[in-house]
Amino acid sequence: MPFDLSVSDIYIFILAGFLGYQLISRIPSLLHTPLMAATNAISGIALVGSMVVAGQNYSLLVNILAFIAVTCSTINVVGGFLITDRILKMFKKEPSKNEKKS
Repeated sequence: MPFDLSVSDIYIFILAGFLGYQLISRIPSLLHTPLMAATNAISGIALVGSMVVAGQNYSLLVNILAFIAVTCSTINVVGGFLITDRILKMFKKEPSKNEKKS
């Protein structure tokens, strides 16, 4: 079998899922929509899983697919954090005219 799951692979997957759930549950709904939080957590799980697979010595095809998965997941996670930062900036108060003159 070319793709053999070990106990450590399953452990890492379960740990990544648990951490993703913890991250989703701690994001305030006013700052981040639940859909965006779920998307970031799923991308984080995919990133951790694809890094584990990329680090193993599987066939060339599996390594290439894992590299593509790492790249796509990283882009998705970084994009999610950039959007989150933009949302947080929308909630910051702009200084009033009196504060600008001082």
